[in-house]
Formats: sequence, C-alpha cells, structure tokens
Amino acid sequence: MKKDMAELPTDTQAQIRALEALPDDQIDTTDAPEILDWSDARRGVFHQPVKQQITLRIDADIIAWFKAHARDGRGYQTDINSALREHVKRETRSANQA
Repeated sequence: MKKDMAELPTDTQAQIRALEALPDDQIDTTDAPEILDWSDARRGVFHQPVKQQITLRIDADIIAWFKAHARDGRGYQTDINSALREHVKRETRSANQA
C-alpha cells in the first residue's frame, strides 16, 4: 500500500483495494467518456531531454539579444537551446537530402 493510502479512512482504503482487485473487463467506465477531439492535444509536453551543464562562450551581443527577446528576461537559455536545436534539425535534413 502506498504511503498516501495510509492517510485515507479505513473504509476508503477497503474500497480502493476492492477496485484494484477487479479485472479490467469488470470495471465500469461509462462515466468516463472517450475523448474523440484531440485538436487541443500537444505532442511531447512530458518529454524532457537530459540537460548537460557546460561552459560556453557566446558573444555578448547574442546573449543580449536573447535576453531582450525573452519573456520578462527569463528563459533566454531555453530560447538559445531551441535555436540550436532548430539549426541541428535543418543541418540534419540538409545532410539527409544530399
């Protein structure tokens, strides 16, 4: 049993255990309708690539530009990472087409 369950009342814990024991085909999901409209769905929002901390010398005017264009002066490093990623994608596509 998870730690969070220990904080629940005993009768609630018993109900949860009973639900866990049910086979999938006996679980009533009629009150949870299937989502058919995925127009607002966003791909990759949970994926977070592994980050590696490095020391990198970048011209001051480039850093100033990214900071000036960042929201509230924050997130400029993420913007630089995105710009570098776009460059890598373009170069990869070019190399694959050659």
